[in-house]
Amino acid sequence: MTNPPTNPAPRAGHLHAPSAWNVPNALTVLRLVLVPLFVWLLLREGGDTDGNRLLATATFVVAIVTDRFDGDIARRWNLVTNFGKIADPIADKALTGAAFIGLSYLGELPWWVTVVVLVREWGVTALRFWVIRHGVMPASRGGKLKTVLQAIALGLYLLPWQSFAPLHWTAMAFMGAAVIVTIVTGIDYVGRALRLRAAAKRPLP
Repeated sequence: MTNPPTNPAPRAGHLHAPSAWNVPNALTVLRLVLVPLFVWLLLREGGDTDGNRLLATATFVVAIVTDRFDGDIARRWNLVTNFGKIADPIADKALTGAAFIGLSYLGELPWWVTVVVLVREWGVTALRFWVIRHGVMPASRGGKLKTVLQAIALGLYLLPWQSFAPLHWTAMAFMGAAVIVTIVTGIDYVGRALRLRAAAKRPLP
C-alpha cells in the first residue's frame, strides 16, 4: 500500500499576511496619539512659555523618530500591513500639518507657507490615489529630502528662543529650502502621475 502524499510546503503567495497587531503599527498609532498632545503643548498659554515649547519640541521629535523606525522595522521583519500603508502617511501628514498650522496660528510662520505645503502634501496624496490603478508612485529622493528639511525646519521653529538671531535665521533658511523642495517635488509628482497614466493608456505593440 502506498503512503498517502504529504502536504506540500505552503508557497510564498499562500503565507498568512502579518497581523496588524505589531510593533511598526503600534509606533504609527503612538505618533497619531502624540499629535493632539503636541498641539496642546504648542498652543498652551499662547505658545509663549519656554517650558511648554520645549515639551512640544520634544514631543514632535519623538513622533518624528517613530516615523523613522516604524517603516524600517516593518520592511526588515516583513510586517507591512494594509493598516500601516494607510495609517502611516496619515500620521505623518497629521503631525507636520499640525506643526505648520500651529506655528501660523501663533503668528510665527506666514500662512502662505503653510497653505503651499499642505496643498502640495494632500495634492500628492490625491495624485497617488488617482493613478493607483495604473501603478504606484514611490517616494523619490527629492520627496525624502523634503521630509527631512521640513522636520528640521519645524523643529527649529518650535524651539522657544527665536529672539536669538542665529537660531531664527537658521530656522528660516531651512524652512526656505523646505518650501522650495516641496514645490519642486510637487511639480515632479504631477509629471510622474501624468506619464504613468499616459503609459497605462498607451496600446500595447
